[in-house]
Formats: sequence, structure tokens, C-alpha cells
Amino acid sequence: MSQQAPGKKRGLSRPVEVVRAELLKDPETKRIADAVGMKLEDYVELVLEYAQDKDKEPMLNVVSDEELKANGFPVHSVEEVGEFLVAGAKGELPGQGNPFAKSEFEAGKGGGAAGKPSLNPTGAAPKAPDDEAKRQELMDQLKKGGGGTRG
Repeated sequence: MSQQAPGKKRGLSRPVEVVRAELLKDPETKRIADAVGMKLEDYVELVLEYAQDKDKEPMLNVVSDEELKANGFPVHSVEEVGEFLVAGAKGELPGQGNPFAKSEFEAGKGGGAAGKPSLNPTGAAPKAPDDEAKRQELMDQLKKGGGGTRG
């Protein structure tokens, strides 16, 4: 068990300049910076700030709906947020795609599975149930501010 010296930051094991250069070249970093509405350089510096100090807590600002509206930000209803969460859970958000689509676990085309077991023996793609009652139950929990039963 290793003890860390007080005041010593836990962070990068490689030089910050090397990591910065890699992040600036990475197309995924550029995509994320665009998605969060930041300039690439500013986003990289923010990432490096947290990467250099693993114990640093992110800042969280809580503001009222009125303040958001006054500053030109959209304000969403509980129902809209619920629909967004349900769509995310179903994998229906734009750009989300199917996280398992890149997997090569599926049996190859032509010649069957060559004696290998399959998680999908029928050959039909599994489909998430579209249960309106479950969806409504989740929406009701969101409205109440609850997360279901707690143990």
C-alpha cells in the first residue's frame, strides 16, 4: 500500500507537453470540444488541468430557470429531460449509434459459426422492449425526483 506525500498531486505519468500535443491531434478530442461548445485549445487545457490533478473536483454551478433564460440558455421541462434520458437509454440519441455494432463477436457471414457458441442462437437481432408502462413509470419517478426503491 503506497502512501502519497501530503500536498503532492496525483497526475500524469508523461510530460504534459506530449499529452497536450496528442490531444490537439486527436480527432475525437476535437469532436468532444465541438460538442461541448469549446475551442479545441481551451478544452485541451481544461482536460490537462484535471489530468494533472486527479484529486481536483469539477465545479458545478446550479442556477435557476429564470437565470438560464436571462442568459439565453434553453430551459427544458421535466418531461423533455425524461424523454432525453429514455432516448439515451435506448441508444436513440444522434451520434450515439449502437455501441455493440463495432463488435466482431457475431458469427461471420457464410459458413455459420464454425462450431462456436452464439449469444443469439435464433439469428434474429434482439430488440429492446418498448414498454409504455415502464416508460411512464420512469417519467413519474423523474417528476417526483425519485430514483426508484433504495436498499
